[in-house]
Amino acid sequence: MPPPPPDTPAIEVRALYKAFGATPALGGVDLTVAPGTVCGLLGPNGAGKTTLVRILATLSLPDGGTARVAGHDVVRHPARVRASVALTGQYASVDEVISGRDNLEMFARLYRMRGAAARRRAEELLERFGLLEAAQRPVRTYSGGMRRRLDLAVGLVVPPAVMFLDEPTTGLDPQSRSGLWESVRELVRAGTTVLLTTQYLDEADHLADRIAVLHDPDGTGGRVVAEGTPFELKSALGGESIDLTVRDAGQRGRAAEILARAGGRDPGTGDDPRRVTLALGADAAPGTAVLATALRELEAAGIAVADLALRRPTLDEVFLNLMRRPDRDRESV
Repeated sequence: MPPPPPDTPAIEVRALYKAFGATPALGGVDLTVAPGTVCGLLGPNGAGKTTLVRILATLSLPDGGTARVAGHDVVRHPARVRASVALTGQYASVDEVISGRDNLEMFARLYRMRGAAARRRAEELLERFGLLEAAQRPVRTYSGGMRRRLDLAVGLVVPPAVMFLDEPTTGLDPQSRSGLWESVRELVRAGTTVLLTTQYLDEADHLADRIAVLHDPDGTGGRVVAEGTPFELKSALGGESIDLTVRDAGQRGRAAEILARAGGRDPGTGDDPRRVTLALGADAAPGTAVLATALRELEAAGIAVADLALRRPTLDEVFLNLMRRPDRDRESV
């Protein structure tokens, strides 16, 4: 089976529809993922993220529309799709009774590798995912992070063109999540395309080249309501802001005047008697320039600064804003 042309999208979805009885799950999803990238798929529970992944992995059939993975139609050529993908779900799917090494060798043999080749591949993956010291231990003795790394390693016994990661860090502690993130980055550096569904917005911010937000605002099925790079999505929400905290509450008024002059608009003051916030609109000067100007004037005025920071919208704010909005056409930035 020849590989698809290099400019073929790794994932291409058009008007994809799926219902479970009278309940729509997907209401016309359009999505394109470039090869060798990470696409973060965000959305609230019930938006259809897992349903979309199951269709792309040929575990479920769509009711309408088309989907192609690695150049192959998921309905017409499911065997070709399955030969090109790997799926890691929310829970580790390895055998907990046997060791990590035995799990990897077993899966390698299922891929029809001979004994010596299966052992070599298992050893490579154990080293790559930092599991050599625990290789002989039963998987039931592994921590959550170790199990997830082993699950990811199993999916790479034969490196796939596309890997689906469905909430892969659910239940992991911060250190284990960080380790899994680095494993995903290494996977992409080797040429694999990753579709990542996650409830952790910082995870998408750290890993994704582009993000698609899936939402079902009116009960007609999930669809992509916004798409772009993390920076583009955050920039589309609004401008930057400067947060200033002075050491002496008596200097807040003078500091507010300086910020207003530097930014060309009036700042806001809240309950904190030492804090001032300046929201920069889309037509304002770059935040870094305003910040530098304000800092010079504050120093010249002898105002002691406890904290001064340039703040941009977060993905959390983008997500909440999209969830609050009424149904509208897809937004692509």
